[in-house]
Amino acid sequence: MTTRGHTQSYGAPEQEAPAPRQPGRDRYLDLLRSIALVRVVVYHLFGWAWLTVLFPSMGVMFALAGSLMARSLNRPAWGVIRGRLRRLLAPLWAFGAVVLTLMFAGGWNLSQDPDHSGALGLIEMANYVIPVGAPPYPWQIGSESGLLDATWAEQAVGPLWYLRAYLWFVVASPLLLWALRRAPWPTVLAPLGLTAVVGTGLVSIPGETGNAVGDFAVYGGCWVLGLAHHEGLLRKVPRYLAVSCSTSLMAFGLWWASGHLGPAGWDLNDIPLAQATWSFGFVVILLQYSPSWPELPGRLARWDKLVTLSNNRAVTIYLWHNMLIMATFPILDLLYELPFLRSDPAVAALDSTYPIWTFVLVWPLIGLAILGVGWIEDLAAKRKPRLWPTA
Repeated sequence: MTTRGHTQSYGAPEQEAPAPRQPGRDRYLDLLRSIALVRVVVYHLFGWAWLTVLFPSMGVMFALAGSLMARSLNRPAWGVIRGRLRRLLAPLWAFGAVVLTLMFAGGWNLSQDPDHSGALGLIEMANYVIPVGAPPYPWQIGSESGLLDATWAEQAVGPLWYLRAYLWFVVASPLLLWALRRAPWPTVLAPLGLTAVVGTGLVSIPGETGNAVGDFAVYGGCWVLGLAHHEGLLRKVPRYLAVSCSTSLMAFGLWWASGHLGPAGWDLNDIPLAQATWSFGFVVILLQYSPSWPELPGRLARWDKLVTLSNNRAVTIYLWHNMLIMATFPILDLLYELPFLRSDPAVAALDSTYPIWTFVLVWPLIGLAILGVGWIEDLAAKRKPRLWPTA
């Protein structure tokens, strides 16, 4: 996950020998991952469509994962894939055990679910073990007056698409890296071409297979960019050319989005081709200017422990954050029962600031999740379990 600075002139990037790679973590990339995780939580909390334009978190996270995967593939591929899957699956199993227990305790009966009954439903349940497809869940469970919203299962399980896409990228990485080394630019650009085919309706693939292929296409360019970043391919392109082409591609993405707005307006998650092109260009610029920090510089150093913690517990934070957002609502509703908050002005003030208090409360809950189940990531990585890994 390391990178090098750019000291050469724009017109002659090949004139100076590249700086040697530094061992250990690249704190610039770690910082990007932390920002991406925070943005994901904020987006799922507030639902602001413009956040998908401001910082395309999923594209950034796939690019960083691709860079790390390329670095790991210096070792035998099967061992690397097995290790990556172990780190992915163990936290998923803990999450699935909790979520399925809550679903069944809430009255969900798989055999009576018209969408998931029979043998197919049992096969789909395997996605809680190995997420090659979409796991089943009830569209509604409980009641509107219950402790959680009746759609809590859909919201809790929704983020698992990322783990499915990550799994397929990990499995495909040896082949992608092989193709990148032999035909670099066709391999880098191929996912954008695939998105133009399957993400615009030109070719429609029904069902969950279509969703999986679409996700692979939309974010495949970012994953391959991560591979290319580690391989040094991006450093061979003059910075002015890379930035110019990237901004043009991003402009195309916004233009396409303007004519294909979804139900949430400018939410790029609903516009595959816009998401693919915007994320691709955004990631190219981030990686072109990658400064390769062995440690966080200046004022950023004060965030060092939180950046380290979020990177060590990235899977835990991503898996549990939606559940924890929903958990803030019944907790905050207890405030309305306090005697000094029962007046009309106090209730109005609490109503108007409710989203802010939700944002404030979700982070301590994420901290509790880190303490409670985050150590599973250490076991999956064959490390000694740590409750609060800030070092």
